[in-house]
Amino acid sequence: MNNLLIINASIRDKRSYSRKLTQLFVDNWMSKYPDDHFTFRETGMEIIKPIDEKWIAEAFTKPEDRNDENREALQLSNELVKELKENNIYVIGTPMYNWSIPSGLKAYIDQIMRINETWKFRSGKPDGDYVGLLENKKLFILSSRGDTGYGENGKNGHMNFQTTYLKFIFGMMGVKDVTIISLDNEEFGGEIFEQSKQEIFQIISTIS
Repeated sequence: MNNLLIINASIRDKRSYSRKLTQLFVDNWMSKYPDDHFTFRETGMEIIKPIDEKWIAEAFTKPEDRNDENREALQLSNELVKELKENNIYVIGTPMYNWSIPSGLKAYIDQIMRINETWKFRSGKPDGDYVGLLENKKLFILSSRGDTGYGENGKNGHMNFQTTYLKFIFGMMGVKDVTIISLDNEEFGGEIFEQSKQEIFQIISTIS
């Protein structure tokens, strides 16, 4: 049995195409694997608290040296990291905002990039040799974007700080098995967008 963590990042609700992608993914997966378990994490419609100076201080404090105040600063982070460890398949639905990711998703990533929890230095000292601690995980990135050509060697590839960033940051935490599925051309609408939707919806419906 698989445990899936579904992360939605759009600040839009019904009009969000990235949410339509994650819902289609969930519906398709449930129809094929009804016994699998789903956990849903919201980073767009609900506020993920940004990290602050106290958070940083406590994250770099050894667990045995923390007190109740220390642990309070890391309460949300601990919850989010626990979710990552308990689930083996991650699905991120995110729009492209200003060629990058929504601020809520960035706040989420700041909360889960935890030394000795999701990554560590191989030698135990700051030496730039990072080791990811999330092992045997699979990531699906379901993105929606206004334009097209954001893939590698595409006309807008140099401006893609959305999927490239997500693949990199989760790779730093040890997640190397990554599938990217992107719905493009939203800003154009009309026939070109309808064709994009049909193609991407078909791809998602065949995932197994």
